[in-house]
Amino acid sequence: MKGVILAAGYATRFLPASKTIPKEMFPLVDRPAIDFIVQEMVDSGISDILLVSSRRKKVMEDYFDREVELSSAFSQSNEIEKLEVIKPSKANIFILRQQFMMGTGNALMLVETFVDNEPFVVAYPDDIVLGKNPLSRQLIEAWDKTGDNVLCVQELDEDQLSRYGVIEPEGSGNIVKVKKMVEKPNEGKAPSKFVSFGRYLYTPEIFDALRISDKNHLSKSELTQTEAINILAKKGKVSALKFEGKRYDLGDPLGYLISILEIGLQREELKQSLLAEIRKLLALYERS
Repeated sequence: MKGVILAAGYATRFLPASKTIPKEMFPLVDRPAIDFIVQEMVDSGISDILLVSSRRKKVMEDYFDREVELSSAFSQSNEIEKLEVIKPSKANIFILRQQFMMGTGNALMLVETFVDNEPFVVAYPDDIVLGKNPLSRQLIEAWDKTGDNVLCVQELDEDQLSRYGVIEPEGSGNIVKVKKMVEKPNEGKAPSKFVSFGRYLYTPEIFDALRISDKNHLSKSELTQTEAINILAKKGKVSALKFEGKRYDLGDPLGYLISILEIGLQREELKQSLLAEIRKLLALYERS
């Protein structure tokens, strides 16, 4: 199975930094966010990964290349630990540039040749999930059981639902059928409290559904994947997985800051010093 990471967007919530630095390269302590996604896929048995990028993001492409100068310098000085840190990913990384920002649906249509008529996992770098069982592997296991297109979902509070695609589930258990998905529902109009996050496993059926939704797409807005998902859901071909693991929301500055702190606290060499600094800051701002 192959993996696709959709990383061509503008990341306007992070301007002005994202004007020149891809949001996917923002560090979570000392690793860029996209590196966590690639590692998740590798740990799930996925070796061929396509990055859908854009012309402003060459630094992201370079990150997954071999760093010749540093490798040479560290080899000469016998700094083995540093060599280990900068070694390229075990994955085969492929790059495809989305030349026109026409939405996630358009980006998905571009990957059809790459996936070669096989199921594939799609990731959005806004969401990182860490846990014992990598999220992409959880999706693959759910597909093994259902044969469906599979969405990752998690239950949220009512006041958060308007930011996400919300599913109407059918049945109970860890894996449920999806009757439909409503994108960013108005308050009180959500079909459930289960929202779809940034991982999907699609079968090749998604491409015909995307072509249908593209043909019927009348508005001037970007083509999303939601219309195609609903086409397949009407045919009973979409399931949702209530996934396991801790989700880190990198979609806005606050979520990004919280994620840095939480991931930093998981690092034993940083934990105590970071906690001490957090306590100092809390004491300072509680007095002000």
